[in-house]
Formats: sequence, structure tokens, C-alpha cells
Amino acid sequence: MQWRSIVIGLLLFRLALNCVLWFTFGLGFYQNFHSQKVDLYGENEKVAFENPSWLNHNLQNGDSKTWSKNVKHTSKNSYLNYFEDGKDEYAQKYNSFPDNLKVKMKDMAKEMFYFGYDNYMKYAFPEDELNPIDCEGRGPDVLNPSNININDVLGNYSLTLIDILDTLVVMGNVSEFHKAVKLVIETVSFDKDSTVQVFEANIRILGGLISAHILLTDSKQPFGNVGLQDYDNELLHLAHDLAVRLLPAFENTSTGIPYPRVNLKRGVPPDSINETCTAGAGSLLVEFGILSRLVGDSTFEWVARRAVKALWKLRSNETGLLGNVVNIQTGQWVSKQSGLGAGMDSFYEYLLKSYILFGDKEDHKMFNAAYESIQSHLRRGREACNEGEGDPPLYVNVNMFNGQIMNTWIDSLQAFFPGLQVLSGDVENAICLHAFYYAIWKRFGALPERYNWQLQAPDVLFYPLRPELVESTYLLYQATKNPFYLHVGMDILQSLEKYTKVRCGYATLHHVVEKSKEDRMESFFLSETCKYLFLLFDEDNPLHKSENKYIFTTEGHVVPIDKRFREKVWKDEVVVANTEKPEVRPANTSINCNRIPDERRYALPLKSVYMRQIDHMVGLL
Repeated sequence: MQWRSIVIGLLLFRLALNCVLWFTFGLGFYQNFHSQKVDLYGENEKVAFENPSWLNHNLQNGDSKTWSKNVKHTSKNSYLNYFEDGKDEYAQKYNSFPDNLKVKMKDMAKEMFYFGYDNYMKYAFPEDELNPIDCEGRGPDVLNPSNININDVLGNYSLTLIDILDTLVVMGNVSEFHKAVKLVIETVSFDKDSTVQVFEANIRILGGLISAHILLTDSKQPFGNVGLQDYDNELLHLAHDLAVRLLPAFENTSTGIPYPRVNLKRGVPPDSINETCTAGAGSLLVEFGILSRLVGDSTFEWVARRAVKALWKLRSNETGLLGNVVNIQTGQWVSKQSGLGAGMDSFYEYLLKSYILFGDKEDHKMFNAAYESIQSHLRRGREACNEGEGDPPLYVNVNMFNGQIMNTWIDSLQAFFPGLQVLSGDVENAICLHAFYYAIWKRFGALPERYNWQLQAPDVLFYPLRPELVESTYLLYQATKNPFYLHVGMDILQSLEKYTKVRCGYATLHHVVEKSKEDRMESFFLSETCKYLFLLFDEDNPLHKSENKYIFTTEGHVVPIDKRFREKVWKDEVVVANTEKPEVRPANTSINCNRIPDERRYALPLKSVYMRQIDHMVGLL
């Protein structure tokens, strides 16, 4: 009996010991293995929630500790929790887009445009803009000439009507286009005592007139019978008249860089400042260059190209970067900040688009050099967009002379850059930067004018219905045909309907968090935002199906890539025009799709792990 008790005791002891060992090592090993599995994603895919490594380098302002607020790595935040039954929630949401929904979104974009356009014509024309809340027109602020936020843009010349002329053609409304053209011919004059910004008058008015003229006179008529009976180049004459009135900005400047503003009757105001931004002075070449070729006068292209070259000579010898604001008399940089947003954006854009249109290799050479400097000094984050370790790529504002970060915000205008990257063939980098801006949109239902990536909060809170994110979304869809971008467009459409629609149109958001509004609907909402949204969902638009190739100006105006624009009708004493066809690929073709592997065409453009990382960085998770 005694030995049996001993055996039973030993068995019980062993059983107890096994239980202890199992709880201590077995369960512990499983838990440790599970945590190691999560950490592997943190290391290999870099989704561990830490301060971005580039945040701690070259910062002059700000505390990097604020970046990690509410981003502790807990099991709740685990990457694995975003999968159920082996399915990726991101892929489930974005990997398809039904045709009937595409038609619905196209119709929604068209209705959005006409709601704004019809109310502008009913309540505002012939004034420049519509106040959509009070249902009234808006013109220059004559009582406060220093109100440049208004007066730089509004010149008492029916701005909105001119800006949207080609949008009517893109949407297939030829009869309304003809009606609008006749109204412009009959009512618009530039013999006005209005002081306007050269840049805004160029991209909105001059560009709108030139685009509409080309559509009217195009013998190929890809949009159907757009020609207007008895049309006698009146829009071209208006464009030429306006450009002549802008020319005084280029006079009496030591550098060849133009004054920022002119009075349409009297030229440069006596009290005009000697400072201008890089984009304002260096984004005139597309419209001025086309005009020169249409009227056979080299003056316009010459002054615009001289300004570009003058700015280019002022770039840093160390970094190759340009500053933001320059003195037009001394050539000294007033603002040494170099970035991709306000004050610089369209300068880079027009280097490439000028090359595509005119075939001047010098433009292409400048763009390539500028892009290399941008990648070297402004880009932070991991080397590859869709693989490897590190923080997601982001382009920051730096000192043009040493490349050190000057602040921790980016602005909404920078959202154009993925579209330019598509145009240049760098689709992978475009995918990553676009995803960052889309994440900000998802958080606020809009893009704040400035977003502080360190604080995960807006620095400047308003959203004036800007088109840049929509533009990049459209161009990325054209390049990849990935349904993800249709979802992005739908999100933007629905946000605009929900937060900005008012009694007579769509209003600027004064505060993207509180969704309070300002009574203003800028012309680019109809000429760009609505146009790109419509084209995103309109696969069969003539713009996509025509043998003609088109490019968009920085204001979204449609111009053809035409061999006549690569030919100069005047003799060039210094440089012989280069008529060799450029190899740059137009944005509205699918040839850039070859840069995206077939197996990724209908997968997410950005891996879920990286998409989730970006969402977390902007405070969505």
C-alpha cells in the first residue's frame, strides 16, 4: 500500500509539474512567438509606431515627441488585427469598383458642376465669382485695393465664365459652350482699371481663352462639331489684348523677372513691390508660348522664357534648389524656403509641360536637374515606396542652401506633385505621396491649407475647394487603371457634397474640423475640381479616346500636343528651334501603365501595411 501511495504521489507531482511547465513555457512561448510575429512586421515592413527617423534630423523648430502621441504599439494596434479570416480590409474596400457606380459618380460630378455653373450664370454673371451662400456676384474689392486675396484674382472680366469654357466642351455640352463663347465675345473687355496678379490673369483668363479658341478651330474636332459659325478668332484677339496689357510687368526689371502685378489700363502701379514668388514669375511659359505661336509674335514666349532662365540662374550652387520669394531687381532671395507647394509648385510643372508642348530640350534638362535636387534634398523616408524599411516618403520644406528642414508643415498645393510625377514617369513615388494626402482628406473630409505632419494637425484650417488632390487622383488612375483611385474620387465627391454644398453652389470651408464656411466659390472649383472628377469616372470621354493627345495647363485647361506648337514661325537668331519629337509621355495615355506590373493593376497600388502606416501617421488609427 505504501508503494502505491508513493507512485500515486509521484504521478500527481509530475502532472502538477507538467502543468506548471506548460503554463510557464508552453503558453509563454506561444505568447512570445505571437509578439515576435507582430514585431517582424514592425521591422521588415516598418509599421512599428515610432517617431519618423527623418523627424529627428535637421529640425530647427518643433518637438519631435508630439509625433508619437497616441501611437503606442499595443496589441490593439497590431497589423494582424486588420485581417479577418485572412482577408485584408484595405483590399476588400478598394480592389473593385462596379460600372454602375462609376456611372453614378460621373453623373454626380456633372450635377455638381452644373449646380455651381447655373447659379453663377443666374446670380453672378457678369461678375467674376459667385458668393454661393448669399447667391450674389463678387468682383474686385474697390474699397480696399490692398485686399490682394480678392484683387489679385478678380479683374472685373467675368472670370468664372472664361475659366470654365473648355469644361463645357469636356462635358459634351456644345450648345452651352457656344452660348458662353458668344457672351464672352459680346461682354468681356480688358480695358479696365483693375490691378491683377500677372500669374492669375495668365493661367485663368489667358489660358481659358486660348484653350477655347483651339477647341473652336481644331480641324480634327475630336469632341464633335465644336466649331462656331462666323467665329473670327475673337477669343484669340482677346487673349492677345490681355497679354499685351501684361507685358509691362516685364519692363524696368533688372533681372528679367516680372513684377507680380499690373494695372490693365496703366501698367505696373507706382507703389508696386519688387518681390515675387518663383511660381508666379516662372509659370507663364505655356500660355505665353502657345500665344506666340498662334499669333506669330515671339515677344510673349521670349519674355516668359527669359524669366524662367533668370530664376534658374539663381538656384543654389550647393543643392540646385530655388527659393520661394525673390527680389526682381537685385536677384536676392527674400525667402530661402524651398518646397513643392505655394510659391513654387507650378514652376516645376511648367518646366516639364513646356518641354512636352514645345520640344525645347533645355526645358527638359532643367526639369531633370530640378527633379534630381528635389529627390536629393526635399524627399525624406524610405528609398522605395512599396517595399523595404523606413518611414513613408514625404517632401518637406528646406533651406535652399543647405537642405535643412525649415518647418514641419506641408500645404495643400503640394498635392499636385504626384500628378507631375506621373507625367514624368515616376509612378511609384507618385503613389506614395498621393496616399499621404488622401489619408489627410479621409481624416478631415477636406485638405487643410497647411498640415503639420509633426503635430498631426492643421496649421491653416481653411479649404477653398482646391483641385490638386483630384488632379493627381485622375492622373494616377489614367496611369494605373487601379480602382483604388475611383474610390478616392468617390470619397472626395461625397465629402464635397456633404460639407461644402450650400444654397447656390459650393462654399469654401473656413475650418476643416468644424466645417464652418466662407461665402466664396473660386473659379477653379468649376474649371478644375469638377472637371477632373468628371473625367475620372468618364472612361469614354473623347479626351481619352481621341487619337489627339492633350495636356492640362496648371489651371486645368485642355490644350493639344500639336506639332505646330513645336514650330516657330519667326526666326530665332540665337537658338534654332528643336523640332525633334519629345519622348515624354502625355498624361492622358495609358502607356505609363507599363511601369506598373500586371499583377498589381487590380491589387492595391500601395501595400496594405504601408497604407496603414500612413493612416496612422495622420491620426486616422
